[in-house]
Amino acid sequence: MKKLFVSVSVLFLFSMVASAQNFRLNGYAQYVFDDQVEAYSGVAYFEGKVQGGLRWGVGAEYMTHPAYGIELMYLRQDTKAPITYYNGGIGGARTTDIDIAINWLTIGGNRYFRKPGGKVEGFFGGNLGAAFIGGKAENGESDDVTKFAWGIKGGATIWATEKVGIKLQADLMSAVQGVGGGLYFGTGGAGAGVSTYSTALQFGLGGGITFALGQ
Repeated sequence: MKKLFVSVSVLFLFSMVASAQNFRLNGYAQYVFDDQVEAYSGVAYFEGKVQGGLRWGVGAEYMTHPAYGIELMYLRQDTKAPITYYNGGIGGARTTDIDIAINWLTIGGNRYFRKPGGKVEGFFGGNLGAAFIGGKAENGESDDVTKFAWGIKGGATIWATEKVGIKLQADLMSAVQGVGGGLYFGTGGAGAGVSTYSTALQFGLGGGITFALGQ
């Protein structure tokens, strides 16, 4: 059901762009840095990291004003998380690698700054939505979770022409558990079936390309 929801949302994103004026189509490619994680679950303690790597995606942005836009955005990252599990000194430490897929689906606003006739357009923005996170341990056990997500971003777009721009961007994304960031780990056999939530914040650097559609 979650995969279907993401697929339908992405199709809606493209159909919305194709049928409307004053839109921008944004393509994203960023490097996400390693994120150290740790958590407690009863007497158990987990530590490790979500490895850095490529995060890519697309966004459909409706320009309500030359300086303001509302964007529906989809991002995806596939990575690994080496996790070490300690069970109160019983049996020593155990380590497993977890394959993780993170799908972000958010909506938010962007504020733009551009001098008349200028080629460089600065921006900042924020977004809210959901993170669909799936994990698979070395023993084949898997699990997934959906979490409330938020993000902030800033950067600049360099317009090569009136319709095509190169985007440079830094952002911070989080999937929220309670009042903090949260990323789900099912430890499978390595953790005797114990699972936990662990704080996570993802910092990304990169950019992409922007196409101005309509008038």
